[in-house]
Amino acid sequence: MTFETNTMTKDPILKVEHLSMRFGGLMAINDFSFEAARGDITALIGPNGAGKTTVFNCITGFYKPTMGMITMRQKSGDEFLLERLPDFEITKRAKVARTFQNIRMFSGMTVLENLLVAQHNKLMQASGYTVLGLLGFPTYRQAAKDSTELARHWLEKASLIDRADDPAGDLPYGAQRRLEIARAMCTGPELLCLDEPAAGLNPRESHALNELLQSIRAETGTSILLIEHDMSVVMEISDHVVVLEYGQKISDGNPDFVKNDPRVIAAYLGVEDEEVEEVIEQIVEIESEHGGTQQ
Repeated sequence: MTFETNTMTKDPILKVEHLSMRFGGLMAINDFSFEAARGDITALIGPNGAGKTTVFNCITGFYKPTMGMITMRQKSGDEFLLERLPDFEITKRAKVARTFQNIRMFSGMTVLENLLVAQHNKLMQASGYTVLGLLGFPTYRQAAKDSTELARHWLEKASLIDRADDPAGDLPYGAQRRLEIARAMCTGPELLCLDEPAAGLNPRESHALNELLQSIRAETGTSILLIEHDMSVVMEISDHVVVLEYGQKISDGNPDFVKNDPRVIAAYLGVEDEEVEEVIEQIVEIESEHGGTQQ
């Protein structure tokens, strides 16, 4: 009996095929494949130690996988094999942006300056790598104006515009999370990768995060791939959920399918493989008592 769907997305922006990552004698990821559809919010979930962040590190170039292929296809039709690119090229050319589980920002800079730093490459190019900027050429002045407007746009979206001139380190934790996402969006990504964006947030902050992510997807068409332990966030905003356990995929489908998948339930309960059938039988009995399954 199998509980894994073989979902084939019509327009995948990201295709991960037979990904494996070995650290010495440890196989952290083993023959892992999935697709993320363009414009979807795709969640990668699993118990602690399942290998989720390792997958992210392979996609964003921090690790070079032992085996496998990671294909990013842009709206233009251009394709990039991410496992062959250095991390900065994945951001610049493939248009993949990322946030981290541990917040990384310039605490001593203002909130606005943090978003301008994200546009550093664009501004440096417009300045002729300082010369045109020092001479005040119109092309640089226009680029600087456009960058400031873009930064302010994302501060508005993240409900941070009133804190634009405050040091980023003075923001409350939830606002820092939103700042990281706004900074990533200033790079113009087609794929936004978020590593546990709801970690440490209270319910009000989680709700604000959900609204921000849904507005990003609705208004820009940016595809979102996220790792998250907060199942209320995952089930509320995700179109597609992929579940990892011990570096292998155990389920792949829409949130309702995954939520009711016995293998997922067993994994989160910490049940051993040989006990899965027993758990499945118990779930079936419970569901039959309540009028059948709902998938």
